[in-house]
Amino acid sequence: MFSRVALLSVVLAAPTTAWVSAPASRATRSRLFMSADEFTIGILGDLHIDPRKMEDYEIGREQFLPILNDAKDKHGNVALVSLGDLGESKSVRPLETTELFAGTTECHEMAAEFLSSFGVPYEVIGGNHDLEGLDEFATDAANLQMFMDKHGKPTPQFVREVAEKTLLVGMGSTVFREAQFTSHEVTIDDEQMAWFEQLLKDKPASEGWKIFIFPHAPPNGSGLRVLQENHVVNGCCWLNHSDDKKCRKFIELVREHRCVKAWFSGHFHLGQDYQDSITFPTIDPKEGPYPNRGSCVFVQTSVMRGGTSRDGRQQSRLVRGNKDGFEICTVDHANNGDIRVDATVTYRDDSHEVGVYNHADMAKDDDEYFQVYQPSAGDDLHPPDAGYRGYDEEGKLVLDFIATMESVAWWRMSCGRVLGMLNGNLIEYDTSTLAPLGLVVGADELVGKRVAVVDSGLPEECLVVDESESVGMEGADCAQAEAEREQAVVMIDEAEGTIVVVQPNEDGSYWRKIVRNKMVRMKEVRRIRAAKAFAAEFLNMSEDEANVVSSWGPYTTVSGTAKKTGVAGLTAPASR
Repeated sequence: MFSRVALLSVVLAAPTTAWVSAPASRATRSRLFMSADEFTIGILGDLHIDPRKMEDYEIGREQFLPILNDAKDKHGNVALVSLGDLGESKSVRPLETTELFAGTTECHEMAAEFLSSFGVPYEVIGGNHDLEGLDEFATDAANLQMFMDKHGKPTPQFVREVAEKTLLVGMGSTVFREAQFTSHEVTIDDEQMAWFEQLLKDKPASEGWKIFIFPHAPPNGSGLRVLQENHVVNGCCWLNHSDDKKCRKFIELVREHRCVKAWFSGHFHLGQDYQDSITFPTIDPKEGPYPNRGSCVFVQTSVMRGGTSRDGRQQSRLVRGNKDGFEICTVDHANNGDIRVDATVTYRDDSHEVGVYNHADMAKDDDEYFQVYQPSAGDDLHPPDAGYRGYDEEGKLVLDFIATMESVAWWRMSCGRVLGMLNGNLIEYDTSTLAPLGLVVGADELVGKRVAVVDSGLPEECLVVDESESVGMEGADCAQAEAEREQAVVMIDEAEGTIVVVQPNEDGSYWRKIVRNKMVRMKEVRRIRAAKAFAAEFLNMSEDEANVVSSWGPYTTVSGTAKKTGVAGLTAPASR
């Protein structure tokens, strides 16, 4: 089944101006002679359809049609899966309206027409932009219902048996307006999570089930290449990113249920030429520590339209499989639709498989920008990587360098949290997978400082005195100090003689959930614009001259009494 070299050039038809259904197969073949275990899946990444820029979609569709028609002739087990983010997240008629195209009825009607034109059954899930019809719908529930109606979906999730005991399973994001933090977090709700977990229990590997998963974003622990400058610092890399427990749940299910064989995601708009666009469940011990990803291969999917790519690639995925395994391919839209086999996965038994990369990493010179360092804790055969820092005999950790943009280091806190430095930033990493979670301190604060971790839970400090009230807070503090060693992360400016304490969040995490719900941010922008307009009238100046800043809460002091809300140096005089 698996060929080492697979090149298929497709002669492009002239682009059409309207979608038409794919032609029926030229040859017919009795189902009696078709293999029940063979299957073919076309997988499309973030489409971000813009009705003004349709050429790339038309070309991409024409490149896929011969592939899908050939599969229909050979075995008939064919499906198309769209990984969401179907429309352009900006106005497509800027001279007429500021309304975003993504998430509107027009967007989903156009996307449904496009996906239907491939001539095979299609499935689709919602990405982080698919409920962005803010002007048209007042609630996420109404926007979601329209999305499901236009694509003929009874639920946000889907399951399809594409071949004998081979399931395609998808889950979609259901929150945008009601997001607690960034609206671009891909949120799988509790109902879908319960459904997914039960499905895995009902279709065990021991009974021969093989399941391929299709959400918009990957899970924490996938090992795929991510973008620190975008998805990491904004807290929207992984599924359910802002909730530690729910975020980690996906990789825990993958580890537990060996029926999960592959997981496809989009979201990052990165190409498929990097080897870390595909990660295997296990690797040769000579290459590094055991990755602990169950039986699952994780696969990044690129984009079809050139204007939506972060690295210039225009690629989709193609999967061809049978009872013995499957191959993961790239359909290269920028190279005449050539098909390249990227990886081959062969089943050894129901719970084990062997994965082989079919080519070396094909990164370009400027692709290092898109690669993010991830700590490695090692295992019984491998020590931690060179970035790991341990504590001295007194239990202190004082880094032996001043932070620069090139500094790399990581360490574990006594509570189990993991912090590290990369690209001038202080980053928190997941305690189990060591995947990046989010920004703790930006380069604007960290560069030029020395970082240290010191004990802070000394016995005499079990009585914490609030100087504003002179009342002790007893009991709970001492109990917590006994449960785990309390520590303080500090940044030392040796030139200025100042120290900044990096306080954790209320839940014990450190990464800052800075980016808030888009609806909230849009209202804030409108308030700033209103303030500028008022200043222009009241102070008799132009809006450009008006110096308008915003004040936010909630915490700026350790005091137990609310006395001031100013931010030193911004809304109030600098403290020194």
